[in-house]
Amino acid sequence: MTLDADFVHALADFDACRYASLSVRLPRLIRCGHVLTGDGGEAENYRLLAKSYLLATRMLVKMDEQQLGWMAADRARQLAEAGGDILAVTESARQLAVLARKAGWHDEALSIALSAADHPDLRDAGRAGAAERGLLIQSAAYTVARRGDRDGMRELTDEAAGIAKELGGGTLLRDHGGGFSPLTVQMHRISAENYAGDPLAALAAARSISLKALPNVERRSRALSDIAVTYDRLGRRSDCIRTLLAAEHCAPQETHVRPATKALISSLLVSGSTTMELRGLAARSGVIV
Repeated sequence: MTLDADFVHALADFDACRYASLSVRLPRLIRCGHVLTGDGGEAENYRLLAKSYLLATRMLVKMDEQQLGWMAADRARQLAEAGGDILAVTESARQLAVLARKAGWHDEALSIALSAADHPDLRDAGRAGAAERGLLIQSAAYTVARRGDRDGMRELTDEAAGIAKELGGGTLLRDHGGGFSPLTVQMHRISAENYAGDPLAALAAARSISLKALPNVERRSRALSDIAVTYDRLGRRSDCIRTLLAAEHCAPQETHVRPATKALISSLLVSGSTTMELRGLAARSGVIV
């Protein structure tokens, strides 16, 4: 099986939240990629290995493994530059911006994302380049939201939405953070509005999207998790639990292993009366209070 086909299977595992399978497939893919690039190799092998490290970075970010995430994202950047892949170069910058934001380095995260969005080669990369620029602006908007700047977040998100509208209704760059489209921008608004301090606006954003129309299981599960957070911030406990159970039904492995979701489940266990459904979800997720 070729490296390209292996990557397609690994990406499919990630998109479907089959993380047990991915934990076997992705290290093997990276190991084989290094064999093919060990003596120089073709540019395409560098590009595929860079994409593999980007996929690893996304999984490490999801699991809050920041130190390993930094290493994987930087390795992806080096390989993408060696392979001459501007989309992978700027996507690695986006992942580095995410890691900087999670570390609380908001100014650095904003600078990394916006500098990459203005990369001159990205502007020459056609529709895919425009979509990557939209993803980077979207990331910058999320960073601004984490700083509590609601107006700045909305301005940047509207800019990303404008790019998505110009590109039409299809989803581009499905292997870059789940893709870019008007629908994925609107999904992003849910979490961004929450962090900017307006859960009612987050709920309005959630009601405007069709979960079934999101590009894959991972995106649908993430949307449900963000909606559950919204309900929690609004004090709607039963709706929060119901939505978490829907997220679990959609993608059990995502719900059971993601630290952010487990933290929400833990807080529900200690903040009010529990139900059999909540206790069962906690047990399946390995949450112990």
